[in-house]
Amino acid sequence: MKIHEYQAKQILARSGVAVLGGQMAETVDQAVAAAGSLGTPVVVVKAQIHAGGRGKGRFKELASAEDLKAVLAGAEDVPGPGGVSVCKGTDAVRAAAERMLGNTLVTKQTGLEGSVVRRLYVEAGCDIDKEFYLSVLLDRSVGRVLIMASTEGGTEIEEVAEKHPERILKVWADPAVGLGAWQARQIAFGLGLSGRALKSCIKFVMALYDAYVTNDCSLAEINPLVVTKQGDVIALDCKMSFDDNALYRHPDVVEMRDIAEEDPIEVEASRYGLSYVKLDGNIGCMVNGAGLAMATMDIIKFYGSEPANFLDVGGGANQEKVAAAFRIITADPAVKGILVNIFGGIMKCDTIANGVIAAVKETGLDLPLVVRLDGTNVDLGKRILAESGLALIAADDMADAAQKIVDAVNAREAN
Repeated sequence: MKIHEYQAKQILARSGVAVLGGQMAETVDQAVAAAGSLGTPVVVVKAQIHAGGRGKGRFKELASAEDLKAVLAGAEDVPGPGGVSVCKGTDAVRAAAERMLGNTLVTKQTGLEGSVVRRLYVEAGCDIDKEFYLSVLLDRSVGRVLIMASTEGGTEIEEVAEKHPERILKVWADPAVGLGAWQARQIAFGLGLSGRALKSCIKFVMALYDAYVTNDCSLAEINPLVVTKQGDVIALDCKMSFDDNALYRHPDVVEMRDIAEEDPIEVEASRYGLSYVKLDGNIGCMVNGAGLAMATMDIIKFYGSEPANFLDVGGGANQEKVAAAFRIITADPAVKGILVNIFGGIMKCDTIANGVIAAVKETGLDLPLVVRLDGTNVDLGKRILAESGLALIAADDMADAAQKIVDAVNAREAN
């Protein structure tokens, strides 16, 4: 789960992370009032969407098709205003808010469809001396929390890793004792800081780690992390995402969810406890278990086609879940065939079979459907499907299932 920048800074402040004063605004008048209340000669108006590259982005309503293509290509010199504006005076704030609210911001991360700006964050300005990068995330390769920093602030860390990997500092927190102050000092020294900035950075790193662990984050990224001319280290921007499996412990974070920023189909899937991610292929997949789902997508690609989605119904799926999964898959117009690949462990094959039959009848499915069942009550499940009278194709194993659905879709497309 992701949240907006202004929400992330509320969480950071609770852990003692240094942030600038700011207010969220949903109307132009609110933005102007917020700017007046901050008491600084310069304020920054920021579009609030769940994507990075807002400053380099351009609004679909105000930019040419060529400029938008340049944005997606990562160009640095695209003309026109973006999703972050430095403003002096209320007139400038009003103009920026009017330009942003209700318009569609296209960034390298949103794709050409962009994201509609519904909220703004009006933040106090500051005297920036240096910019850095800092993040806390889980390093799955070693099973530890990784704190990563770089002197290349304000740029994409992936680009730094590709071109200048030596400029990235990494330290790993001990899972038993957490992050040590000596490790925070190691980062601060590695960034070349001294004096007041050094002490401020150590405090900042420790506080950011605390915010990450306390809130069960999967990512806490500060880009840029700035040092002011007074020597203070402050989070100028922040991106946070959370481990969905731990959200039950954080009802306050759940309340921050902005469904308007999420794919409507993925939102619908979450209501039924389904793990769904839309992909670019034409074969819909319904599988139980993330590992089996990944293997199913791989074998579809092996036989020459592309999966249209990742969809894991989970180990305890019932008939209602299966029916919901079918509705979600068939809602994608790109889907030209469906592969059901189920291994019945906790979930029984006869339950899946009944769910498939009910879903096909409910949706009036008119696409090739291949079903492969194995595990608990497999014989009963296969018999239920065979006696259903539905025009489905049974498969014996994964390879057989993938070959059959690819052949069926290709044959249908050829006709």
